[in-house]
Amino acid sequence: MTTPIPQSIDVLLESRVLELGYADGTVLALPFELLRVYSPSAEVMGHGPGQETLQTGKRCVEIVDLQTVGHYAIQPSFSDGHQSGIFTWEYLYRLGTQKDALWQEYLDRLAAAGKDRDQPMPGQKGSHSCGSGGCGGH
Repeated sequence: MTTPIPQSIDVLLESRVLELGYADGTVLALPFELLRVYSPSAEVMGHGPGQETLQTGKRCVEIVDLQTVGHYAIQPSFSDGHQSGIFTWEYLYRLGTQKDALWQEYLDRLAAAGKDRDQPMPGQKGSHSCGSGGCGGH
């Protein structure tokens, strides 16, 4: 089976969701935070198994730019400066169809590491973390 190619891609800033529409009527809604913490970049995934960097402080991240990469992928730029992840159609479809399981896996990894989703990344100023007050005003 070949991976479907999205027919539409919408960046919904207010809800912080990337919405992908497919020819068969399927719509996948990917929260920006999920995209950021599962970025396929070396910065996040490392260069091999066990080299992943657990991402924190990404609840309020926004997509500030979105570029297509050939006919096979997109490359978002995030408000925290991250812009090196290239999301193939296959990877986006996997994120969208496995969103709930992947989100739970992320929360489990945070808990195992004794970290909070809103904790700033080491070396990052607190300006990208939202705390428990939500993301208002961004």
